[in-house]
Amino acid sequence: MLRDNARSAAVLRRLGFLEVGEAMQPFLSRGGPMPVLLFQGGREDLTADPAPEPALAAPVAPGGKPILLVAACALVDVDGRVLLARRPEGKPLAGLWEFPGGKAAPGETPEDALIRELKEELDIDVSASCLAPFTFASHAYEAFHLLMPLYLCRRWGGIVRATEGQALAWVRPQRLGDYAMPPADKPLVAMLRDFL
Repeated sequence: MLRDNARSAAVLRRLGFLEVGEAMQPFLSRGGPMPVLLFQGGREDLTADPAPEPALAAPVAPGGKPILLVAACALVDVDGRVLLARRPEGKPLAGLWEFPGGKAAPGETPEDALIRELKEELDIDVSASCLAPFTFASHAYEAFHLLMPLYLCRRWGGIVRATEGQALAWVRPQRLGDYAMPPADKPLVAMLRDFL
């Protein structure tokens, strides 16, 4: 392999071939002899388990704060009202109203996290095809930076009920601003009000 083909050499090394030297080889396309790298590998070298891929580092916002991915949902009923849930006592920001949802687990998509959280918090079944991406919030808290996609959902299975002791309220879009919300949720209110 041509010595100046570093990418191909890297692939061969990753596959288990060993670099054993250099030589000169004639290349008609290049008008004469060119330096090449020599590689060697046997069957046992090529069938060994490859090195594990390095773990992905958790995303970090400027300033060194970890980025927390939280998926939220504006459930909209047949009367055009939006569901809000009040954070129960003992949780951070207790007493504030928010859109249902929660943190994405490592390797979990926002949609999968939302489907799981809506089942856990409200005992409803939602399919990914019923989740419409609407907007997102990006907010710096003291210990982390929150990235929160907000989805709209008008169809679900089951009856909405609080399963974690939280209060629930179905709210007309023009009244959403009457409810005290976490800082990340507040900018979403005007967008929902204008859309609905």
